[in-house]
Amino acid sequence: MTTSTATHKADATLQRAWAVLETVPDPEIPVVSIRELGILRDVRRTDDGALEVVITPTYSGCPAMSQIAEDVAHALDVAELRPYRIATVLAPAWTTDWMTADAREKLRAYGIAPPTGDCGSAAPDSGTPQEKVLRFVPRALPAPSCPRCGSAHTERLAQFGSTACKALYRCLDCREPFDYFKPY
Repeated sequence: MTTSTATHKADATLQRAWAVLETVPDPEIPVVSIRELGILRDVRRTDDGALEVVITPTYSGCPAMSQIAEDVAHALDVAELRPYRIATVLAPAWTTDWMTADAREKLRAYGIAPPTGDCGSAAPDSGTPQEKVLRFVPRALPAPSCPRCGSAHTERLAQFGSTACKALYRCLDCREPFDYFKPY
């Protein structure tokens, strides 16, 4: 059982925990935090008074989740925010819709093309569940713009880039390769 959203705002420890966890970077893309990526879903109190940190992987086999949990634990330990538990939840599944606008801009500045469009999913804290259409045939999306020169004249070189959640593209104008964070 967890507390209400109104209690979240009145609880200074929860506010402090959110602030501390806002600084935890994604281990694979250190220019964005786990909160900006939407991996950090909630920080709440349990009935026994412990903090519960809820995280969701970008995909169910994400190898960075153990590192993210360790980084969350370290941040909470350093801030002396004990006791706590870290819960990894898979449902609802993470979506690139949960990324903040700041995260998208930071990705672009870092040289990774952010996901284009949206997937039609509700934000994790909106309280509005939405059905997600399961597609067995990928929908055609426009090629991402180059994060270096801004050209839309790009081509996909490989379905998977430096990590499974990214694809490898090349700009046909500036000729630079770049990762594209695939929309989910």
